[in-house]
Amino acid sequence: MSIESSANAPNPEARASSGGSKEAAAEPNPYLVPTDLPTNDAGEGIYFDFNWGARVLLPPKPDGRWRATLTDLDNSTIIYQGELEEGHLSSTKKFYIRFAIDVQRIASDGTETQVLHHEFDARDKIVLVQLPVGTLGDTLGWFPYVARFAEQSGARVICCLAGVFIPLFAKAYPEIELTTKEDLEESPLRSQIYATYHVGLFFDDTDNINQPCDFRYVGLHRTAGYILGVDPTESAPKIVLEDDTRPIEEPYVCIATQASSQCKYWNNPGGWLGVIAFLKKRGYRVICIDQKPYSGTGIVWNQIPHGAEDQTGNRPLTERARWLKHADLFVGLSSGLSWLAWAAGTKTVMISGFTHPNNEFQTPWRIISWHACNSCWNDPRHMFDHNDFLWCPRHANTERQFECSKLISTDVVTKNIADALEA
Repeated sequence: MSIESSANAPNPEARASSGGSKEAAAEPNPYLVPTDLPTNDAGEGIYFDFNWGARVLLPPKPDGRWRATLTDLDNSTIIYQGELEEGHLSSTKKFYIRFAIDVQRIASDGTETQVLHHEFDARDKIVLVQLPVGTLGDTLGWFPYVARFAEQSGARVICCLAGVFIPLFAKAYPEIELTTKEDLEESPLRSQIYATYHVGLFFDDTDNINQPCDFRYVGLHRTAGYILGVDPTESAPKIVLEDDTRPIEEPYVCIATQASSQCKYWNNPGGWLGVIAFLKKRGYRVICIDQKPYSGTGIVWNQIPHGAEDQTGNRPLTERARWLKHADLFVGLSSGLSWLAWAAGTKTVMISGFTHPNNEFQTPWRIISWHACNSCWNDPRHMFDHNDFLWCPRHANTERQFECSKLISTDVVTKNIADALEA
């Protein structure tokens, strides 16, 4: 029986988090909780909406009872049918399903009267899509599916996301209303929202309540397509920059070497030094656009590689996108700036062993060593620990720790760089 009773008050799962965000993992609830009262008045004291799955509020019926039915229209499947005197019903599944809600009033003499039949239709209605505050790559990967949902559904889509992304998307997607969780919380629009969908990486959703299939099987970005019920084929997000000028005259290549966990780094000790020497020999300036020149924890710290020009710092995403847009190439990891390079239309060499290539956007220059341990991130048997900077689920504290990237040679990377520059 796919239903929750009134004992389960609307409370979106707090365990959704982003690909690498320690903050997202620690936040009690990254999503704005829907109003207690469903937003659509069906008469006779009945209210319904689709703001945490399909929700129906049935008032007390002292002289009879109600029969409620929830149907998945696209699969012609009744997922719940039951009789009750009163209650707050909510479907177990919270991702996009084209529900039908039916309610009959059953009098004490057994007479039945249909009082509600509603088939989900988002056209011209307010639909909220929430992208939890997280890392750069998650939001960039998910946003094209928000746009696809808006176009397909005909809804007035409000997208709740971190404020730093609004300058990137606002002019590219004028049909979508962009807001932050804090601003929406105070908005009168909350009481008018017809449906809400939460996009995230649900690590321990073994019952597929928040996602139709485990995100580790379909990829970090494509999971948003499955959650929103649209074509999961990938497409890069559109961004529009206020300042689109070239930052320097000379030919240059951007690199990003930092990450939120050590498993994401290129752990070949001399790897970046070899790449920088290779690029400089070819006449390129090498610009490091990481947020931080060094990052780590405890006694493990990663420094900006010698020979790279330092353009790190707390700068707007639009500034980093400007550097990327005019670069001849970007060389990075499975982290946010690679996704920003993809959005900027920059050729990208991506170095990653802890993720399977299916996890990221397609690039011809995706580098992984199949001779080493690999793809632990996409293995549901291993739960990623956002708070363990040295997470290596298969070989922690052994000589094989982080071999997935240690065994990616400088030679392989420079060969891919040469191929990309000539493409």
